Amino acid sequence: MTGPVLAGWTPGVHLDDRGKAQAATLAERLLPIPVAAVVTSPLERCQETAAAIAAGRQMAVETDDRLGECQYGDWTGQEIKKLAKDALWKVVQAHPSAAAFPGGEALRDTQVRAIDAVRDHNARLGDDATWVAVSHGDVIKAIVADALGMHLDMFQRIQVDPCSLTVIRYTTLRPFVVRLNDVGGPVADLLPPKRRSRRRAASSDAAVGGGAGESL
Repeated sequence: MTGPVLAGWTPGVHLDDRGKAQAATLAERLLPIPVAAVVTSPLERCQETAAAIAAGRQMAVETDDRLGECQYGDWTGQEIKKLAKDALWKVVQAHPSAAAFPGGEALRDTQVRAIDAVRDHNARLGDDATWVAVSHGDVIKAIVADALGMHLDMFQRIQVDPCSLTVIRYTTLRPFVVRLNDVGGPVADLLPPKRRSRRRAASSDAAVGGGAGESL
């Protein structure tokens, strides 16, 4: 359904064979990285992606509704080519901070809840923790826009592909976008450094992987 249909919160949307293969590949790439937690959207496709990443780590997958897809309301389940003819489509593309989906939520509210989730898990897990958040295209783009200091109206310039890897390092003064929409290659540079002096600025990495979600 990724691409032609806006799945949103439609229940029962699982990973297909290609999605399972993508999740397995990402999980294998991340195996060398010590992960403190795997937190995911409640939707099935993200749950399945998160389960692949957590497999072999002897940890349970955590669910946080705030990482769930944008609530598209009446748009849920409709074909993209049909939605593109709706007047609201242009607002979503050019002025997303003003976009509120009929029967759903505003994109700006999606961004706020997702960023709150990331910040809360950063605080809970500690400054030196690297953890994985499995979410959806628009949600990840909104988190990245915040990390880059970009207005939400510019978040459509960011691309997030299914099962891609985006890494953000949060420090006391500012976030750093370490990787964006990464779909292959080694991850050795993400290994934590050898023990550092506590006088140095501490950081927390939230590795955000796309959960086969669609992006408007």
